[in-house]
Amino acid sequence: MDLFSPRLTQPINLLPYDGEVNYYGEVIALEQAEHYFSALLKLLAWQCDQAMIFGKLIETKRKVAWYADTLNGQAFEYTYSNITKRSLPFPDELLALKNLVEVETGEQYNACLANLYHNGEEGMAWHSDGEKDLKEQGAIASLSFGAERKFAFKHKQTKEVVALPLRSGSLLVMKGITQKHWLHRLPPTKKVHTPRINLTFRAIVNDRLR
Repeated sequence: MDLFSPRLTQPINLLPYDGEVNYYGEVIALEQAEHYFSALLKLLAWQCDQAMIFGKLIETKRKVAWYADTLNGQAFEYTYSNITKRSLPFPDELLALKNLVEVETGEQYNACLANLYHNGEEGMAWHSDGEKDLKEQGAIASLSFGAERKFAFKHKQTKEVVALPLRSGSLLVMKGITQKHWLHRLPPTKKVHTPRINLTFRAIVNDRLR
C-alpha cells in the first residue's frame, strides 16, 4: 500500500505496537482543501494560545480556536496546559468537516480544537493528549489544510520514532492506548514559509456534552 498516494483505499496503522494511529491519506481533494483553508482562516476566532508553565503565563505565536457542541445554548469549558478555554458553537463550515470526518472514521466527535501555524518556525513539542475531559481511549481526528508539515510519534519507553508528512486535505486518527504509550509533535522547520491549519476533532466527556 502506497502511503504517499493521494487517498488510501483503506487506512493504515502507522504504529508498530502499543497504539493505533490510522492514516487515511487525502480525504479532501486539493481544490476543495484550498477552499476550506481560505474559509477557515477568515472564519474561525483565532487567538494566541496560552499555557501556565511553572506558574508563569506563556503566550504562543501559534493561534487556536475552540469549538464544541452546546446544550441549551451553554458553552463548554475545557482545560489544558492549566488554562481553561471556553468553546464557541460550530459554524456551518466546521460542522460540515466534522460530519465528513465522522463518516470517514466511524467515530463521533463533539468538539474541535483548531490550530493555526503561520509558518514552519511554529510547531508543537513532544506531548500526549491526556486531559481528564477527553473520552478514555477515544479517537482524536486530525485534519490538515495548507502547508505540508512533518508529524512525528515517539514511544515513551523505547524512544522509537515514526514520522510522516501531512498534506493538505489529509486525515490522521489517534485512538485506543496510543496516548498512554506514545508522544507526538509537530517539529519546527525553516523550510516551510506558508501557514497550516490543523483541525483536531475530539470526544469530550462532560455532564453537559454526554
